Amino acid sequence: MNNERNSFSNSVGFVLAAAGSAVGLGNIWRFPYLAAKDGGGLFLVIYIILALTFGFTLLISEVAIGRKTKQSSLTAYGRINKKFGWIGGFSALVPFLILPYYCIIGGWVLKYTVAFVTGHGFDAAVDGYFTSFITAQYQPIVFDAIFLAAVAFVIYRGVNKGIETISRILMPILFLLVIGIAVYSLTITNPETGRSGIDGLGVYVIPSIKGLGFEDVLVAITDAMGQLFYSISVAMGIMVTYGSYFKDDSNLVKSVNQIEIFDTLIAFLAGVMIIPAVYVFMGPEGMTGGPGLMFIAIPKVFMQMGKIGQFVGAAFFIMVLFAALTSAMSVLEAVVAGFIDHFKMSRRRATVLETVIAMVIGIVICLGYNVLYFEVKLPNGVTAQILDIVDYFANNIFMPVVAIGTCILIGWVAKPKTVIDEATKNGERFGRKFLYIVMIKFVTPILLAILLLGSLGIL
Repeated sequence: MNNERNSFSNSVGFVLAAAGSAVGLGNIWRFPYLAAKDGGGLFLVIYIILALTFGFTLLISEVAIGRKTKQSSLTAYGRINKKFGWIGGFSALVPFLILPYYCIIGGWVLKYTVAFVTGHGFDAAVDGYFTSFITAQYQPIVFDAIFLAAVAFVIYRGVNKGIETISRILMPILFLLVIGIAVYSLTITNPETGRSGIDGLGVYVIPSIKGLGFEDVLVAITDAMGQLFYSISVAMGIMVTYGSYFKDDSNLVKSVNQIEIFDTLIAFLAGVMIIPAVYVFMGPEGMTGGPGLMFIAIPKVFMQMGKIGQFVGAAFFIMVLFAALTSAMSVLEAVVAGFIDHFKMSRRRATVLETVIAMVIGIVICLGYNVLYFEVKLPNGVTAQILDIVDYFANNIFMPVVAIGTCILIGWVAKPKTVIDEATKNGERFGRKFLYIVMIKFVTPILLAILLLGSLGIL
């Protein structure tokens, strides 16, 4: 069966697909908010350091595990060591939980894209628009279904005709849109306050430690670590699965470095797009977390830009839609590949089955904002509805557990040599070899344990 396994046609196809997975909604709505909250440039410096160490360690480990075993995450860990097959179960559970609510949020993005493209973008800036939409009984389900169907169609077509082809088209367009909007964001000025985009850029990139204590710095570090999970798609089975499609004669280390650079650059540019524009029209207090930034604050910024705001808003939400699609594709592929490898299903049957399951769960989550509405306090202090609860278990519990398990497996049981040998089997140079060994054995599991304890409300 391994001989028949699909693979990306070359390293460019792999990098674009993996970068497409990494560049998602987390980069666009979460990264700018955290940067604004955690001291601007201070957060950027911490994030880049962690990306080159913590992020690199997890990313190259997962890609190497996938390529070595030629299996998706559900079965790959058991091939490295039978006693650690449980990691595969947890890692497969993460995308299974994420897919339904990610496609719901993708549906929200689609709704706003349609509004701006059809010339009704300023309606989306009216107070209560977002709340009235997500609390409606049928409309969110319809947009969820359309978005999920588009994602399923790509995965149904397979690795080459589906994932790789779409990634090669969407990723360059997405990158150009991000650069274009970022440049425009720097040129705007608010005539009433005198605030400019360049002023906003300063707020974003210049480290600000004024009023920040040791505890605030620790919060910035844990925020940056948490963001890396969202950002580089580790601990959710995706990079193991994509690694299993990566050709043996391609340069693994070089490709992982390129994914890191692409993802970090897009995350940084997302901040350049959003923070200066929000700062110009809403001041530093305009930055809010999560959906509130993208679906409430940003449309108001576009409305204050005047007529050109309609055009800029359309470009922005098309870009966000592309980012959501490429990420959702990788999440669905991680589940489908697990069905194929473990249950020996055909790709078509696996795709249809998971799409139906995701739609059913998605309907329940959508109804969590109206018919099934309730609130519960989570251990990390967040007041949650159904979507938040599913997100909490996937991102705050299972992902750190998967990553800690991976560190124990590679760092202490199978040994770092397992990954290093896979990454250098064509004679490639592993430039961060010593750093990798120290990180996988000691530093990364400790950081992950801190992150998990914080999520559980213990720290």
